[in-house]
Amino acid sequence: MDLRAFQARIAATYGAKDAARGRDGTFMYYIEEVGELAEALREPASHDLPGEFADNLAWLCSLAHLAGVDLAAAAAAKYGAGCTHCGQDPCGCATKP
Repeated sequence: MDLRAFQARIAATYGAKDAARGRDGTFMYYIEEVGELAEALREPASHDLPGEFADNLAWLCSLAHLAGVDLAAAAAAKYGAGCTHCGQDPCGCATKP
């Protein structure tokens, strides 16, 4: 499944709940998931690390849907040509931007 299809799946599955919760409430759930990912990165043996990454992507897709943003298009527009600073792929910047 590609990113556009995943965003559509999340919107179809959770869109009504997300809309009722609103962007602010959905953003708070996303931030909570970011914290859970941070814990999983620190202690991967005691957490479902792949699951936490998936949860974060799902909540990000929910937020994008509520904001009317096509994540696949946004990512391609910003990062599709390589580094956003030097334009190379891989990045050829001397220091980390």
